[in-house]
Parts: sequence; C-alpha cells; structure tokens
Amino acid sequence: MEYVQERITTLHDFTDTVPDAPTDRASVVIPMTGHAHTSHATDRILRTLEDVAPARVVIALRADAPAVASIHDWLAGYDVSTETIWCNGPRVNELLTEAGFSDTGGKGRDVWLALGVASDTEYTVVHDADVETYSHGHVNRLLFPLERDYSFVKGYYARIERNRLYGRLFRLFYAPLIRALSQLSGAPIVSYLDAFRYALAGEMAMTARLARRLRVPPGWGLEVGALGTAFEHAGFEGTAQIDLGVHKHDHRSVDGPHGLGDMSVDVGASLFSVLEADGVTFDYESLREQYQEAADRLIDQYATDAAFNGLDYDSESERDQIDAYLPAVTSPTADARLPAWTDTPIDSAAVRTASQDDIADLVDAGASMSAHRYSNGDVDADRIDLDTDR
Repeated sequence: MEYVQERITTLHDFTDTVPDAPTDRASVVIPMTGHAHTSHATDRILRTLEDVAPARVVIALRADAPAVASIHDWLAGYDVSTETIWCNGPRVNELLTEAGFSDTGGKGRDVWLALGVASDTEYTVVHDADVETYSHGHVNRLLFPLERDYSFVKGYYARIERNRLYGRLFRLFYAPLIRALSQLSGAPIVSYLDAFRYALAGEMAMTARLARRLRVPPGWGLEVGALGTAFEHAGFEGTAQIDLGVHKHDHRSVDGPHGLGDMSVDVGASLFSVLEADGVTFDYESLREQYQEAADRLIDQYATDAAFNGLDYDSESERDQIDAYLPAVTSPTADARLPAWTDTPIDSAAVRTASQDDIADLVDAGASMSAHRYSNGDVDADRIDLDTDR
C-alpha cells in the first residue's frame, strides 16, 4: 500500500470505504453490446445499481434488431430507472447521416450519444458492462470528488487474473508510448496524459458541463479522447483519479478483427490527434525507436515485479505484442473525433426520440407476433408467462 500523489489528485483505497456521493443527481452510462444481457457480469452490475440508486442508468446499446426488444424487456426487470439508446437503430442512423456522421460507429460513438442524453443530470458516470469485480462502491467513489471542485475523475485498478498480469494494451502500448513521448516533449499535455495510473480504464465520471464538451473518436480511442477534453477543460487542478482495487473483465486476443492490435490503431490515432490539436508534433520514426526502447525496459520491470509476486510471466510473448502494436505509432490521417455536444448540429432530445421510436417499433412488432402465435395455438399461456416473468 502506498499514498503517493501524482500531478493529479490521487485518492487511494486505504480503508475499503464507500464515501457519500450525489448518486441521486447522477446518470450512469453503460455501453452494451447485444450479447451482454446473457452475461453474469452485466446482471451483477445492474443488480448492484439497484442498491446504488442513481437518478438513471443510460444503456448505450449496439445490437442487431432481433435482439433489441428482448433486451429492452430484460432491462425493465431491474429495480433501477433505465433508458436505452439503441445506437445503431434506423432512425438514429438516419439522424447521424443527415449530420454527416454516417461512417462513424463503435464504442466511442455509442458513449457519445448516451452522454448527450445523460447530461441533463448534474453528474455522469461511465463504466463498462463486463466488470466481474464490480461493487456498490464504484459509482460513489467516482462521484465523490465532483462535489469538491473537481470536474473529471478517472478510475484506476490492477488487472491480475489467472496468476498473470493483464491490461496488456495499457502496459505494452500506452505506457511505453507515453514514456517515449515524455523523452521527446515536455509539453503540459504529455505530462497530463502521463499522470494517470490506468489511462485506458473505461471508468470515469464528470460534470454535465464537461460531458457536453467531450470530444471523443467513434471507436476504441474513447478513453484517450476523453483525457484530451479533460486536459482542456479541467486541467491538473480539476482532475482526480480513484483507486478501484483489482478488476477482472473480458479479455481480447492480440490478433484478429477487434483484437488488441486493431484497438491499438484506434488508441494511437486518438492519442496523436489529441497531441497534435494541442500543438505537439514530433518525428514518428524517432518516436517508434523510443517506444521500442521504453517497452523493452518496461518488460524487464514487469518480469521482475511478476517474479516478486509469484506470477507467471512470458517476456517473449510480451515482446511479440510490442511488434504487433508498432504499426499504430504513426501520424493520424485526420482528427476523427466527434464534436462536442455544445457544437454539434444534432439535438440530444432528437436522439432520445429517434431511439424510443426505433425500439417501440420492435416491441410492438414482437407483441403482435406473440399474439398471432398464441391465437393460432402455437404457444401456450404457461410458456408465455414463463418467458415474461422477470
């Protein structure tokens, strides 16, 4: 246990406390894919939020149409106020296309849509749906600093599972890349990005004012894009990070579609867009060399730390991942970040209405089909009651 402070305020978990926090004035935004409603982790999170009792839980849902009605019904079974934004529904997509956002899709865009809807509450918390170690203290801890002159809060935690270190994209891509950048530039934005203990954590909280100013990319660079906005509007003095203990959640392979290699490209593009927008430029060939040197040094450090704690560690595999991430150290083709809600031509109320209409169409269609099947004797009443008992 330690009590080291970074350049941003760092709140440690010394006593496993759950502080008083304004949960009744906060929305919790959770990005969710179509398969999440079959996950024990997601069920546990929503049951925990029943006790936390935030003002509202906004689900940023990305799912195929056949699954949406059942997910909507499933969410209604929890004793917490929920609102679902179907982020890839036809009316929502049409709204985005008319605004010029037709080619943007992914976690970043989904959270951005939900933030626009959620920012009518005083505070907003964002976290993932796959956290297996979620507790009722998470939301309170993230919210706690917001009533004490902070406007942006980031969670941090250890990723240790199966007797080994995880958090590979952060440990092996972001961390050594920021070390390399620090050697090449002393710009304040670089120091800010280096102050976070887990910059790629999906857990964060912010004031409504900051939420409406957030500029994030549409894909996997969401967390870094959020840090860029936080630096601009909160700065060192208005930022805090919170110890959330040990986290366990889903893992991805390095290779293949949507693997860590693909994610590194999005994260890198988001990082370099943030830096270039702040006037920080550098030679990418030199940066790649510095990145490899910093990564090699970190791997030696990780290996020693793992050995000290009796953890398994494969240095060769870790170095292979460095090679997989190296192509992401390149200049972004363009700044793909979505605009702040204060500047976008879309009205968040229109997003809410479009999503509600998209979901209503599917719910009504499902009800009509069930009634038709029942009237034709295809489904008996006991089966209907069983399927809708939540």
